[in-house]
Amino acid sequence: MGDAPHKACSGRPPAAPKLETERPEGVKYMAEKTQEQIYIIPLRDARRAPRWKKSHTAIKDIRKYLEKHLKSTDVKLDKSINEKIWDRGAQNPPSRVRVRAMKFDDGQVQAELAEE
Repeated sequence: MGDAPHKACSGRPPAAPKLETERPEGVKYMAEKTQEQIYIIPLRDARRAPRWKKSHTAIKDIRKYLEKHLKSTDVKLDKSINEKIWDRGAQNPPSRVRVRAMKFDDGQVQAELAEE
């Protein structure tokens, strides 16, 4: 045998040191997107609510739909979706809405109104 000290061999090369990337001050970086999809969400179930609560129920239904289809409980809706739903008041939400949903690595889902 040799005079060299014994080293355990795991079969893998040693890990490379992690480099820190510099980011400009004041700029926030989102996690990488893993999934982006456009959904046409039906809002006919909002009709089950009392007429003065239909738009509020429609917002809840959008959140519930995205939680189910993207398998995440952390859903953030953009201001544009809220404005589209409430545009005609509390009693008359649209029957469907077209939404672009993005799921990030950390499990967060962000949704915005898709251009038509």
